[in-house]
Amino acid sequence: MINFTAHTIDTAPEESRATIEDVKSTFGRVSGLIAVMAEAPALAKAYWQLHHIFQSETTFDKDELTVIWQTINVEHECHYCVPAHTGIAKKMKVDDAISNALRDETPLPNAHLEALRSFTLQVVRQRGNVTEAQMQSFLDAGFTKRQILELLVGVSQKVLSNYTNHIAQTPVDPVMQPFAWEKKQSTAV
Repeated sequence: MINFTAHTIDTAPEESRATIEDVKSTFGRVSGLIAVMAEAPALAKAYWQLHHIFQSETTFDKDELTVIWQTINVEHECHYCVPAHTGIAKKMKVDDAISNALRDETPLPNAHLEALRSFTLQVVRQRGNVTEAQMQSFLDAGFTKRQILELLVGVSQKVLSNYTNHIAQTPVDPVMQPFAWEKKQSTAV
């Protein structure tokens, strides 16, 4: 197995240090994800900027952000990001019923969020080749054309993190280990 270094501010390439410092000042610690991403300064910076933009510059609320993040994390079977975003959702005061439904792939508490999960899955699974009917269904659920496009920021962010964690086998941070997750295997025959 190829081992990737979980960098500290002292071991990271110079170009990654500002990102590491920003993450630490924001969260009070450096996540294992950013520590691994620091090996490639452009990756760490791109991910961190997308995270900030998606969370603070799009029109999605905290529940909707969580639905998008976790839908993609679960679809990509990311062993690291599902627990991380469970913890993030708790800090954002997202109802545990939403987090549990996303983690367990069971129905969400309302049709609006379910429509968001469905459209997010369509975008991911169809690689953006969604149909007019799929987009209209999303709009009919109360979303906007702007949000169709804003969703792509979240997809991009999650591709960067999920794929990094698959490649590097990033260990789940100790603080997020209580939220460890494995995809439930289907029992359907």
